[in-house]
Amino acid sequence: MSEYLELLTSLSLKSVEKNNFKVLDLFAGCGGLALGFEALGFETVGYEKDKDAVETYNSNLDGKCHEELLTTDTIFPAVDIIIGGPPCQPFSVGGKQLGLDDSRDGFPVFINAVKQRKPQMWLFENVRGMLYRNKEYLQEIIKNLESLGYTISYQLMKASNYEVPQNRERLVVVGHKGGFQFPIEKDAKFTVSDAILDIAYKTDKNSKFLTKSQDTYIAKYEKASKCINPRDLYMDRPSRTVTCRNLAGATGDMLRVKLPDGRRKRLTVREGARLQSFPDWYKFKGTESSQFYQVGNAVPPLMSYHIAKAMLAYIKGKITETSQQGQLAFSWQ
Repeated sequence: MSEYLELLTSLSLKSVEKNNFKVLDLFAGCGGLALGFEALGFETVGYEKDKDAVETYNSNLDGKCHEELLTTDTIFPAVDIIIGGPPCQPFSVGGKQLGLDDSRDGFPVFINAVKQRKPQMWLFENVRGMLYRNKEYLQEIIKNLESLGYTISYQLMKASNYEVPQNRERLVVVGHKGGFQFPIEKDAKFTVSDAILDIAYKTDKNSKFLTKSQDTYIAKYEKASKCINPRDLYMDRPSRTVTCRNLAGATGDMLRVKLPDGRRKRLTVREGARLQSFPDWYKFKGTESSQFYQVGNAVPPLMSYHIAKAMLAYIKGKITETSQQGQLAFSWQ
């Protein structure tokens, strides 16, 4: 077993000492973000509208996920931390840019939850584009959250710097009361080989291979996009970003492994899950297509784990500070 797979095995919820902090997980998906927190002893409660993702969450995690379409009228339980990946719709191509007034957008729900519960800390993650072409909208969100009394820190985090064998970049924004530090990048860089070498070249009756027409299409796609190297997975480096589209769809950008006999095999759900840093004990529910979408939409649990560890250290530090001051409770308002 590779060092990476041993690391995934350590993301176990068995015999984890609880830390007495509660986490509200909004737009929870299949639980990738929650897994990182639960592996450190946090208690989670999730909210997600997708039925299969809710079933996956509840089948694997200790926390309870509610199948619910969230609105700004939703009442949430008292918690110490709020986390989530709010869907960001107002900047879709061809759409009207309504910002926080867009009914499809998840940030009004997130902001309202923070306003309602006043957690010690909060975190949201989103696409890297929010730092660039959507930066004005990000500034609007930050302004709203700062008005609630939080200091805000943000960082573009690359998953491969946090033990995930994938070049995934996500914007992570944290609200705190001053002094929070993001986790330090890890020296170890895991590769595709570390994640799936033991299963990548195995085939059975359920294996899916690219057809000749797909190979022809991909060749044209790579030529048109001036792709220097074929988009196959390379065992000696981290994977390209794992997405719903390149897992579930038969597209030119799909993730695939080139076999010794020249055939290209499409990734299985488990291979995609390993590249996302889900341990093998984590089982996904629903159709294969639904499982691909759950995996592709997830926050890599190992990256979540490192973020959660930094947040736990921060909160414990504040509690220590409080006890040293002789106070019964730290004021977060």
